[in-house]
Amino acid sequence: MVRIMGFKKYIFQPLLILMISFNLMGITFAQSTKVEIFSWWTGGGEEESLQALLKIFQHKYPQIEVINATVEGGAGINAKAALQTRMVGGNPPDSFQVHGGAELIDSYVKTGMMEPITKYLNAWGVRSQFNKQVLDMCSYNGEIYSIPLDVQRGNVLWYNKNILRKYDIVPPKTISELLMACRKLAGHGVVPLSLGDKNKWEATHLFETILVARMGPMKYNGLWKNQTSFNDPDISGAFTDFKQCIQYVNKDHATLTWQDATKMVASGKAAFNIMGDWAEGYFKTLGGTPGKSFGWVPLGNNFMVITDSFGLPKGSPHRQGAMAWLATISSIAGQDTFNMVKGSIPARIDVNRQLFDPYQQQSMDDFVKLTLTPSIVHGSAAPQGFSDAMDDLINSFIYDGNVKRAKQNLQQIVQDYLE
Repeated sequence: MVRIMGFKKYIFQPLLILMISFNLMGITFAQSTKVEIFSWWTGGGEEESLQALLKIFQHKYPQIEVINATVEGGAGINAKAALQTRMVGGNPPDSFQVHGGAELIDSYVKTGMMEPITKYLNAWGVRSQFNKQVLDMCSYNGEIYSIPLDVQRGNVLWYNKNILRKYDIVPPKTISELLMACRKLAGHGVVPLSLGDKNKWEATHLFETILVARMGPMKYNGLWKNQTSFNDPDISGAFTDFKQCIQYVNKDHATLTWQDATKMVASGKAAFNIMGDWAEGYFKTLGGTPGKSFGWVPLGNNFMVITDSFGLPKGSPHRQGAMAWLATISSIAGQDTFNMVKGSIPARIDVNRQLFDPYQQQSMDDFVKLTLTPSIVHGSAAPQGFSDAMDDLINSFIYDGNVKRAKQNLQQIVQDYLE
């Protein structure tokens, strides 16, 4: 049976309420003894959210042994490679975490490795309860191939409220305002912007946030629809902005993870951090209170959307266990429980927003009113090869700072993976 970790006081009572009311839409499955669930949720904030979800699952299915097949590495950097090996080798897990969008469709659906699950969502009566735009990220040629468990926002600036109050800094809403605040903080000997890019993707995440803020959502989205040229001047401008931001990060950034960078803000060792809202879950795990010890400002008038999803691989060795898992994550109880801990919001539209904290409620509001923009790093915008190549490009750019060369290298990546 899966190990269950302790829960913070802020989540324990709502979790009990959800478990008491949980009936999984009255669905029953044949006896199954095991289910292997593959993910990369091993770090602070993420592991707790997975454990909360697994507790819900085992409350409903105590007879099923959960094989919690996690692989360390933020954003799935190691897990994705291990999963590809297993899938190609004909040894799939029963269900696995995958980002909706290009990562799911190009790597696993177009290659014929996944079963469509549209009929199950229809049979369970839950298809209409999911946000259509997010469900479309998990679909191909009219069929749904995975169930979105969450909706995450990538373009968020997190800040330590005490530091900004001490130095009389208004939370910046643009990159230019952020740079001005960083200059002021650096003058006081404070680390302005924390970064932990040990796994490379974290720096690319910073860059893509700057890129969308610089280009605007419509022009940025046009990059992936052949409507905006990758020669656009704003791309050079984004590299320049990124180069300036890097001047204000901690010197040991290459040895740290995203959790380490988040912890710097939580502990008062740095003022700002740009990261997705999984950082919100980690702030809470560290004992922070949304709106009191830490604050947030979206960067750019857009919602950079990322969704974690789970599907049904062909040849799933414990098919009934996999179906029970998919039904669980499609339920209100599963979606609420997981997202309350993680800092993200549910993909279902019929959840009780009062269960969620102030950041998550703002995220819910922004999600429905702002233009959605796909993430490069987290598999929404482009194939995995494009993302990996971007990680290498940004890592090199941090050290040489040559904007012209970076732009040329980007053109080559576009030719290799998008044309």
